[in-house]
Amino acid sequence: MRNIELENVINRELKIDEFQDYAPNGLQVEGRAHIQRVVTGVTACQALLDEAVRHQADAIIVHHGYFWKNEPAVIRGMKRNRLKTLLCNDINLYGYHLPLDAHPSLGNNAQLARLINAKVVGLIEPFVPHGEFEQPITPVELAARIEQALGRQAFYLGDNAPAEIRKLAWCTGGGQSFIQAVAEFGVDAFITGEVSEQTVHIAREMGLHFYAAGHHATERYGVKALGEWLAGHYGLDVTFIDIPNPV
Repeated sequence: MRNIELENVINRELKIDEFQDYAPNGLQVEGRAHIQRVVTGVTACQALLDEAVRHQADAIIVHHGYFWKNEPAVIRGMKRNRLKTLLCNDINLYGYHLPLDAHPSLGNNAQLARLINAKVVGLIEPFVPHGEFEQPITPVELAARIEQALGRQAFYLGDNAPAEIRKLAWCTGGGQSFIQAVAEFGVDAFITGEVSEQTVHIAREMGLHFYAAGHHATERYGVKALGEWLAGHYGLDVTFIDIPNPV
């Protein structure tokens, strides 16, 4: 498949024109024209680039790519090294941020719901789904589901929250700022990737079970699902590589 064709395929599937994002979605760094071997990962860090070189990849697809709004424009230091790796090895880099959070089946939020066996009911905010479990579960049971799904323990807070959880909301990555909105909506629990100082007080005072399960950990599965979709539909050789990140 040609690199521009791959970009068009993903752009159409993720409907990137519907999003105003903080970074460009699509082909961010152009490499060789023909693509067969693809590496996917969460962030286009140097370690992932080095793994792609080792795998002799033609392209890398990530959730966190390059050229974010307000980042320094100069090409030096870390940015120089990363771009040098891509350009010297003729590797294409594709980045998909908000469209990969929101996709109804391949997206990070959809994948998290699948992993914890939650039924999606609707949206509280554009990137904050809400849903429910078939039967109420305890906070300990939800913590265990998260740990089993993501391979790590979540930070948990549940002071003054109900004994059981049926209704919940979630937002992968750095979604802690939505906590008051989801509490006011009336869910029992909220899962996201990160926690801030004020998050603790809001959860306590609004009687909400809160789980911070890791920005990286909650956003592994969208780009992984996208790669599997590409392999299944277009016959590409796709390898997901997880670069460990405790945050």
